[in-house]
Amino acid sequence: MPHVIVKLYPGRSEEQKAAIAEAVTQAVMATANCTEAAVSVGIEEVAKPDWTARVYHPDITEKQATIYKQPGYPPA
Repeated sequence: MPHVIVKLYPGRSEEQKAAIAEAVTQAVMATANCTEAAVSVGIEEVAKPDWTARVYHPDITEKQATIYKQPGYPPA
């Protein structure tokens, strides 16, 4: 039962968010060998001024062992 949370800056349309969720779902299905019904995708918008405190440090810096794709930017 994979559950993926995508965190991004605000400003994407509902259509863009739905497309992101669909693309993530397809990728998870293909690589985790599971059905569409097993996958859930959440999208959380985080304001740019809050990114470092709410995402970069708690989800990236503090969870290095879980990061399989490192960001290409330093914390702000």
